[in-house]
Amino acid sequence: MTMPPALRKFTLVVHVISSVGTLGAVACFLALGFVGLWGVDAQTTRSPYVAMDAVARLVIVPLVFASLLTGLVQAFGTTWGLFRHYWVLVKLLLTILTAVVLLLRMEGISHVAAAAIRGALADADLLGLRRSLVVHASGGVLVLIVTTVLSIYKPRGLTRYGWRKQQGQIRNRL
Repeated sequence: MTMPPALRKFTLVVHVISSVGTLGAVACFLALGFVGLWGVDAQTTRSPYVAMDAVARLVIVPLVFASLLTGLVQAFGTTWGLFRHYWVLVKLLLTILTAVVLLLRMEGISHVAAAAIRGALADADLLGLRRSLVVHASGGVLVLIVTTVLSIYKPRGLTRYGWRKQQGQIRNRL
């Protein structure tokens, strides 16, 4: 089933905006994490974590799920399909992985933000968790860059399902 061109273009625009928006938001989250780790005073060390919590909840989570949803709509509504090409399948798996890791990290993000609000965040407080936020955000940026590259280059390679589907279409034309 293919979508009408206007709907396909609209969902593509929303998908690109949400995907690239996620990359930008995670990059900002990462920058805030660095500021929080290496701030020169208590205020500079604490305030980024409050912002990180807001950015994660209000920007990153909605954008990741918008990207996932619009990607599925694109896959099911276009000839690319969901299981025909390896690059589509890899993007789907990476996006799901991103969403799962993000949801698992939300409690830690909130915990650090709450400690920062209470003023209970000195240089060594929650250092492992604060470093973890930077490491996970770095990984997130890398994964999002990979999915962006896959979207643009669309490497060749059909799955077995895609190959069978293609062969069937060729036979039907003959």
